[in-house]
Amino acid sequence: MRQRSLIAITAALAAGSLTLTACGSRDDSSSGGGDKTTVVIGVDAPLTGDLSALGLGIQNSADLAVKTANKSEYVKGVEFKLEPLDDQAQPSVGQQNAQKFISDKDVLGVVGPLNSSVSQQMQKPFADAGLTQISPANTGTELTQGDGWKTGNSVRQFKTFFRTATTDEVQGAFAAEYLYSKAGIKKVYLIDDQKTYGAGLAASFKANYTKLGGKIVGSDHVNPDDRDFNSVVAKIKKTGAEALYYGGEYPAAAPLSQQLKDSGQNIPLMGGDGIYSGEFPKLNKKADGDLATSVGKPVEQLDSAKEFIKNYEAGGYKDAYEAYGGLTYDATWAIIEAVKIAVEGNDGKVPSDGRKAVLDAMAKVKFDGVTGTISFDEFGDTTNTMMTAYKVENSAWTPEYSASPKLG
Repeated sequence: MRQRSLIAITAALAAGSLTLTACGSRDDSSSGGGDKTTVVIGVDAPLTGDLSALGLGIQNSADLAVKTANKSEYVKGVEFKLEPLDDQAQPSVGQQNAQKFISDKDVLGVVGPLNSSVSQQMQKPFADAGLTQISPANTGTELTQGDGWKTGNSVRQFKTFFRTATTDEVQGAFAAEYLYSKAGIKKVYLIDDQKTYGAGLAASFKANYTKLGGKIVGSDHVNPDDRDFNSVVAKIKKTGAEALYYGGEYPAAAPLSQQLKDSGQNIPLMGGDGIYSGEFPKLNKKADGDLATSVGKPVEQLDSAKEFIKNYEAGGYKDAYEAYGGLTYDATWAIIEAVKIAVEGNDGKVPSDGRKAVLDAMAKVKFDGVTGTISFDEFGDTTNTMMTAYKVENSAWTPEYSASPKLG
């Protein structure tokens, strides 16, 4: 979720040894045997606040991708740099960050953000500027396909927006299928936090769960900043619900789950990738048995992720890569691949209109990444729809089941 921008080197400018172009800055690199163009990739994520565990994992994973590309000189004549900005999980701050990236002519691509609601404020400015944006975490289906996806009338919203995370249409269907068919739970109470991600995920779950024959025995909305949920917990107790499905994120989901158990209701809380964080069981002393879905297979089970995990550990990052580490590395690498395609198609130099060249190249990007084969469909969505269900056991998330759900 961090963005890279093209950064001019001040010292080189002062020495008069740097020739600026519209798409980058010339850097006299002794290790590269000549001048290199510095291309900065921006990252936008919550680096502070309640969701910073996920945001810092995103920043670090993007940083690792940039360092890997530079070490191997993956794009000849190009030195990548990372420019992370903190959006604090606030849409208004994300919008300000978008303008910062846009105003720096050297930024050729942006990774992020974490939150779909933040992305809604960033998409149009990026589209107007022709600046490629790729999120490793946004799952709101409408971000790529518009509200018409609900009636089978999907229309691409912004040609500049891509993602390595699959949509809530897929995640909701998978969660419903798992809870109804695999876990055998037929009665669910439904709660969402009224944010873009949480409300969209809850709606997708409800549509698919009831289609399978499951019953929603009650529903409610909560404020994501609340931590006292005893009133809604009392409502749930009267319905005979066998599980609580929560559309939202872990800072509220954890106390909601614990208060549910404290009331004597021994039923699981299930949520999406927004609660799939190592912080959830840390904040919830009674998390065992709770469930979550997240995009892709667990990276720890993927042969394609072994090098990423090894290099991340060797990188000395103090924060875990968390739920979106592999997806962030792949998102960042997609921009790197697009830069490579643009450079190779322009006699080995970054094109004068670097943003347009990178955006045009995104349609051609396809590679074997950390999380599998990376490519994008006509909406900018990932072609990988694999999902995994997790259960908390002994205060840690454990993978239970992986599959690509059937839609429709």
